[in-house]
Parts: sequence; structure tokens; C-alpha cells
Amino acid sequence: MPGMLAGKIAIVTGGSTGIGLATAKCFASEGARVFVTGRRAAELADAVAAIGPGATGIQANSADLADLDNLYARVRTEAGRIDVLFANAGGGSFLPLGEITEEQYEDTFSRNVKGTLFTVQKALPLLADGASVILTGSTAASGGTPAFSVYAASKAAIRAFARNWILDLQGRGIRVNVLSPGPTRTPGLVGLVGPGAVEQQGLLDQMAAQVPLGRVGEPDEIAKAALFLASDHASFVTGSELFVDGGAAQI
Repeated sequence: MPGMLAGKIAIVTGGSTGIGLATAKCFASEGARVFVTGRRAAELADAVAAIGPGATGIQANSADLADLDNLYARVRTEAGRIDVLFANAGGGSFLPLGEITEEQYEDTFSRNVKGTLFTVQKALPLLADGASVILTGSTAASGGTPAFSVYAASKAAIRAFARNWILDLQGRGIRVNVLSPGPTRTPGLVGLVGPGAVEQQGLLDQMAAQVPLGRVGEPDEIAKAALFLASDHASFVTGSELFVDGGAAQI
């Protein structure tokens, strides 16, 4: 039986670890040919090996426009089109109001807002009519988190992109949706508090206590939601925000 993405060409940015890697694996298992990007060559090579046959890794920083041009030149040559674009690359850090620096602001908005904007805009010539574009949001944009305002603001911008881009893309049948995970056990999340295992588990426990389901999410759970948005099962879903958060943003 063919997979949900059989014959599709998919791009997953930030696909070396965490949610991006889990989603790339999921897309590949459902029949897609997957191109993944990452900033670190060694992690990217490991990810491609984990995803399996048919995966292609392209080292790229999504906030670097030259890197994006190289990415899409490769995709044009090797695949000719894009059916699914998961603009997932991004990140953030903790700093409370009063201690926010220009460097933190520039880094966060460059990775999350600039990177997402130009990842999608530069893909437009390759996006097939009827393609699915998925943007990574966050429950942080829907509520308050101490010392996380810059990250939250950047993810609120992502939500605004989807609402407006579906109007810009009228006539092409391209769907644009936001996938907003809640607290999820990823290297990026636990790394916010440093490399210590005790501190990392403490952060996960603190976040789990605020989730109605009583636990944090796993990357595979987010990937399954991304698969739905990527597939024809979501053919009448666009401009939406899909929360995969254990209920955290709903209370």
C-alpha cells in the first residue's frame, strides 16, 4: 500500500535533530523523497543516515540567503519541484526583560522570522500548485513564559505570516499552516538550560506540570501532526494553527 506522501518531494529545514529529524523520518517512511538542511555538517550526515535511502542532506543556514539559493538550486536540479515545505529551522534563548540584548534579538528574529520568510519566498518558483507549506510556531506565542518574550514574539510573527500568505498565494492551491508544538523533549529545548542532566530534567518536569496531559511531548508525536498537514488528508486546511501541546495552550 503506497504511503501518504508517495512520490512527493519534501524539504525539511532544521532537519538534523529533534522535531525536524523526526518529521523527515516520518515523511520518508510515507514515501517522500526528502531533502533536509542543517547548519552542522556532522549532525546532518548522521541525520541523513538515520532517515534512510533517498534522503539528501544540504548544509544550510536558513537565515543566509546565499545558502537558501544553493539549497533550491540543488533541489531544482535533482528533483525539479517541491510538494511539501516544512520551514522548521529556528531557535531561541532565555533572557528576561531588562537583560535582553541586541544580539539575542537579532539572533532569534534572524533564525525564526527572516529564515522562515526567505525559506518560503525563495521556494515559490519550485512549489507545485497544491503544495503544502508548514511553518513551525510555538505555544510560547499564545501565552506567557518568563524570560522568553523575544522567542514568543518571533513565533507570533510566524502565525501572522500564515494568515497573510494564504491570500498572497490565492489561485495556486498552495496551503500554508502553522504547526505549534508544546513542550517537546528535544535537544534544542533541554539545551536552553545547559548541558547538565539534572537541570535538563528539571526543566522538563517543570513544563510537564503545566500540561493537562501531565507530560511533555515526543518529537514523533509532532511529526505525525506534520504528516497530516503535509498530506492530502488536510486538503481543505489552510491558514490554520494546529496545536500539538497536550492542551497546554488551551487552558
